[in-house]
Amino acid sequence: MRSLHLANAEDLAKLLPLVAAFHEHEGFETTADHQRDAILPLLEGSPHGAIWLIGPRRAPVGYVVVSFGWSVEFGGMDAMVDELYIRSAVRKRGMGGEALDGLAKALREGGIRALHLEARRDDDTLNRFYARARFKARDDFTLMSRVL
Repeated sequence: MRSLHLANAEDLAKLLPLVAAFHEHEGFETTADHQRDAILPLLEGSPHGAIWLIGPRRAPVGYVVVSFGWSVEFGGMDAMVDELYIRSAVRKRGMGGEALDGLAKALREGGIRALHLEARRDDDTLNRFYARARFKARDDFTLMSRVL
C-alpha cells in the first residue's frame, strides 16, 4: 500500500503534530513531552509496538499506532490499534479504511493472529467505519482497563 509507511525516528517531527492534534481532539490531557516520550521508543524499534504514517511520507495526513501482545485464545501474537488518526480535512476519502486493510495485511504476513481496537459505544460514525473495515464487536466481552 503506497499510503501506509512504517515510521522511524526520522519521522518524529512529522508525527508529533498529528499526535498532538489527536490527543486534543480526544480530550487527552497529555503534554508534548509525554507524547514524545510515548512514541519515540516505538520509532526506535521497540518490540512492543509500531507506528505507521498514513498518506504521503513527506506530508502524512494521519497515523496508526499498534501495540503487540500474546493471545492463547487466538493462538499467538495479537495486536491492538492504540491510536488511529486522520486529519479532519481529509476524512471520508477512504484513507482510514485503506490504512486498516493495508495494516491488517502486513500484520497477518508478519504472523499476527488477531487485530483488536476499542471505540466509543456512542460514536455511531466511528463504529460504522470500523464495521466496514471488518471489525466486529464481541458482545459477550467488555474491554476493561486499570491504570497502574
